[in-house]
Order: sequence, then C-alpha cells, then structure tokens
Amino acid sequence: DVFEQPQHVGHKKIEFHISTEIPAVLQINSEKEEKNGKRLYLYAATEEINNTGFGRIFPAPSSNDKMETEEEDDEIPSEFISRKDLEKNRLSREEMEKFSVFKNYEPGDPNCRIYVKNLAKQVQEKDLKFIFGRYVDFQSEVERNMFDIRLMKEGRMKGQAFIGLPNEKAAAKALKEANGYVLFEKPMVVQFARSARPKQDANEGKRKK
Repeated sequence: DVFEQPQHVGHKKIEFHISTEIPAVLQINSEKEEKNGKRLYLYAATEEINNTGFGRIFPAPSSNDKMETEEEDDEIPSEFISRKDLEKNRLSREEMEKFSVFKNYEPGDPNCRIYVKNLAKQVQEKDLKFIFGRYVDFQSEVERNMFDIRLMKEGRMKGQAFIGLPNEKAAAKALKEANGYVLFEKPMVVQFARSARPKQDANEGKRKK
C-alpha cells in the first residue's frame, strides 16, 4: 500500500505531460522534484535538465562570484587602465637607474596632489585621466570634484602636470604604481606635489612680463 500510492500519483502526472513509458527512476525523481516545487515539464527533455536546469541553479552563481572577486581585485571600471597594464609598461628599479630623469629621485612629502614630469609632447589630459582616474571613485561626488588634472603644454612647465586626487592614500598608491610608467615611449616621473611651487612659478612669470 505504501508503494502503490506514490506510483499512482506519478502515473497521473506523467500521462498528462509526457508519455507513460518512463523508467521508474524518473518517477521517483519526479516525486522528489514535486516536493521541491518543480514542475514536471522539466522531464520533457532529461538531457536539458542535466545540462542547463541544474547548471543555472548551481554553477552560474559560482562563476558570477569569481567575476565579482576579479573586479574587486582590480577595483576599477574598464574605462581606466588596469593594474596589469600599469605593471607591464612600468620600468623596473634597475631600468629607472639608467634614465637621468630618475637620478636623485625623491617622492617628496605625502599629500593629495601629485606632480608628473617627463611627459611626451603628444600626451593629453585624457591620457592622464585614463591612468590616474583608476584611483578615483567617480560614484562619489566629493571624489569626482577633487580629481583635477592640470597639464602644462607651454613654456618651461611643458611636459609636466599636476594631478589632484581625493586623498593622500590615493595619491600614494598612484605614485607607487605609476612612477616609471612608459607613456608614448617616455617614462613618467611621479612625485608628491609641492603645493606652493606652481603658484610661485606663475607669479615669477607675470613679473618677468
């Protein structure tokens, strides 16, 4: 009696949706699926159940989790340079020693502004934004407003830039990762900016005129 009742229920369901020529194993599975709130149409194609039905339930979330962790590791949207590309095109310490621009290099006193020099002629603000924008959270209005790029294109300041970042931590990270990065075949020299320096230069220029 105990075994007959579930069999009758299984036969009724299967006759309604599929053919009655179903192995007993599938009948048992159908009862299990019924308990889990599944519909019996899943058994219309048993191969699809194994390949896609369960696949969507179990493997899909795990793969999404991997993608999320990768994004967290990189911490930046795709519109900015990746950490891998930064490392790939950055000079090593030994290579930096061969360039005169890195002679007597000192990072300076930490603050939220960085000073970049030895920039190639064709460098534009968008190139610097592509590199240093990775250290800014553009979803934050405060950080967005603090991000500032001033690229010098004329006079004795040509080939230099001042970049304002949201905080000292972001500036320190930018200096560490971008110093020695080769942009248009020229390695960038990245230091902490001296806040008074550009103002003094500007005043001196006015006096000379």
